[in-house]
Formats: sequence, C-alpha cells, structure tokens
Amino acid sequence: MPRIALLVTGGHGQLGSELARTGSTRSECLVHAPGSGELDVTDPESVVDAVDSFTDNAGDAGLRPVVVNTAAFTAVDAAEDDRARAEAVNTTAARTLARACRARAVPLVHVSTDYVFPGDATTPYEPEHAPGPRTVYGRTKLEGERAVLAEAAQAWVVRTAWIYGARGSNFVNTMARLEAERDTVSVVDDQFGSPTWSGDLAPALFELAARVAERAGPDRQVLHCTNEGRASWFDFARAIFTELGADPERVRPCTSAEFPRPAPRPAYSVLSGHAWSAEGLTPLRPWREALTAAFARDAGSWKR
Repeated sequence: MPRIALLVTGGHGQLGSELARTGSTRSECLVHAPGSGELDVTDPESVVDAVDSFTDNAGDAGLRPVVVNTAAFTAVDAAEDDRARAEAVNTTAARTLARACRARAVPLVHVSTDYVFPGDATTPYEPEHAPGPRTVYGRTKLEGERAVLAEAAQAWVVRTAWIYGARGSNFVNTMARLEAERDTVSVVDDQFGSPTWSGDLAPALFELAARVAERAGPDRQVLHCTNEGRASWFDFARAIFTELGADPERVRPCTSAEFPRPAPRPAYSVLSGHAWSAEGLTPLRPWREALTAAFARDAGSWKR
C-alpha cells in the first residue's frame, strides 16, 4: 500500500469512526476524520477550506491524499418529512465536496446505499442495474451519486447496505437493547438484504483508496461492497440473539404490513459483489461469519 492520507467526512459516524480506527493501526497512512462539529459538510466554504488544508498537509508529509465521503443523512423515516435536510447533506454537500476535490485533483470515494434501488428484484443488484428509489432518502442519495460522478474528475461510488457496528444507531444495537428489555421481539421476515459489518467495510474502503491513490483505480466507477450472502431482518435478529447468548426463539416473525413505517423499506436489496471482485478487490466474508467476528471484537458494546 502506498503512503496515503484520508480525509473522512462524517468521521464520527459508525463507518467514519471505523475508518479512523482502522487507520490508527496502519503505519502507511494518516486519517483525519472530523465529525459534523468540526466540519459541517453543508457549509461550502468549510468544505473547500477542509479539502485545501488537507491536501496541503498531505503534500507536506509526502502522502497521497484521498477523500472518503461517509457523511449522510440516514434517518430514512425522518427524511420523508425533512427533504430539505436530506438534500442538503446527501446531494448538495456531495456535489460541493466533489467540486472541491476536482479543484485540487484529489480522488473521491463516495459511500452510497442500497436504497437507490426499488427493492423489487429477485436476484442481487449489479451496479449497472437501473435505480428506482422509492424514498426521499434513496432519491437524495442517488442524486448525490450522480453529482459526484458529474463533478469530480476522479470519483468512485461504493454502495453498501445494512451497516452495523459498535457505534451509532443500527440494527444490532437496537436488537441488543430490545433483548434486555422484552421477553419476545417481532421482526419482519419479508425484507432481504446483506448485513455488513463496518469492521469489514472499512478495510475494504482502504484497499480501494490505496488503488485510487496509485492512480490505478477500478475502471468501474460504481461498485457494490457488502458482506456476502443474504438474510431477512428476522434471520439477522435471530443471529444477533445467538451471539448475545439469548434464545433465538424469542425472536418472532412478522410481515412488513404488520410493521408500517413512514418510508417504505425495500423488499429485496441484496447487492452483488461481482464487480468488486472482478476489479481485483478483496471480497468481504459471509455476513454470518462477520457477525461472529464483530461480537468477538466488540462484545462489551452489546452483551450485558
């Protein structure tokens, strides 16, 4: 790996903080991962200043700069009532960042989501499949993808799905809390995706960043990266209970119709990793193995 510097926007989120953690263990790279309090991505002047100073500092240190955008408005239901905020973070800020990167000839890796697809497929989505988001969140993220690819001279979009980690709001944290509070938990069994541990996704993004820094980035500008395999939320919840040492039979199946939400969830949002592997990037392990590894590393965050 070349000696690189990463500017990670949204650096205090579950993926951004994992990138910072991963970078702290690698002598060949330096990671600057500001949170929203330090870098407000909706403030264009702050974004330009951040990219300029980051690029200058990386050059002074003899490091190759790469920006990884993990900043996002991910409150899917709240976005339905606050499109302006979702657009500001997911679309406008992405465009501003892409323009700032182009001005300084800095490569940009932009993290996106399975919600750009309609969720009506029966086989894994490839990057070239036609998008069709059905939520404000999905539409603003798709618009952000398009802005990044149109504005940045060197840009790659990485779609992922069902991210969880010890930090932030995610399904594993919710299930761990509910296991301690309730005798049984009802979870939908008619929505399918690929649970993805931030502890696996972060090194994968480092691998891509290293390729990009060497100016040997993938030919495909849109890639998918998740842990392998598929699960329903019900399957995922039972696996979490197992890792918690709880009886998985306490998780009961229900339908999406029994659990209505303001924003419709995709019935099927499994992403294919074929393009990722075809570009010579390391595929992520199966999701069930990753969940066990996550609990082995961060058990104290979930087990009570």
